[in-house]
Amino acid sequence: MNHTRSFFLIVASLTTILISSFAAPAQSRKTGAAKLPAAVLEIDPKALQGLLKREMARPLLVNFWATWCDPCREEFPELVTIDKQYRKKGLDFIAVSLDDLADIKTTVPAFLREMRATMPAYLLKASDPDVALSAVDPEWHGALPATFLFDSQGKIAYKRFGRIKPLELRAAIDKLVGNK
Repeated sequence: MNHTRSFFLIVASLTTILISSFAAPAQSRKTGAAKLPAAVLEIDPKALQGLLKREMARPLLVNFWATWCDPCREEFPELVTIDKQYRKKGLDFIAVSLDDLADIKTTVPAFLREMRATMPAYLLKASDPDVALSAVDPEWHGALPATFLFDSQGKIAYKRFGRIKPLELRAAIDKLVGNK
């Protein structure tokens, strides 16, 4: 009787181990975890300017946001969808958080994972953010969210202070990437 019970315990244990070894990889494939940003990187104003200079002949969408900004959080799922739809058509997209630096390894990456965001993500590190922001666009005074679409030469083709209007943004992107 003890041998039969031991045999069933061993079989049950091996079955559990075997099933769990297959479950984890399937789960990561299903969720696309490998495609999520590995980390949120700090970016200073000079490096931000370097990112905005376009020499690659690809348009660039840049969204400035923060986890504490309700309109930012509300529009983010639509931006993730736009990124997925237009990346293969030739659009680059970066997200620049204006959260506190302390949130670079906690709140910001947690939000990006929750949103299933796959675009490169940065956290602006500037002693005076207003100077960095006005370098992006002199008309921008820091209101969030702020979204800018740059053409392949680095000129602003579309900008929106406040929540995006998805159809309006898509129309502006379509003008730059065509119907690829």
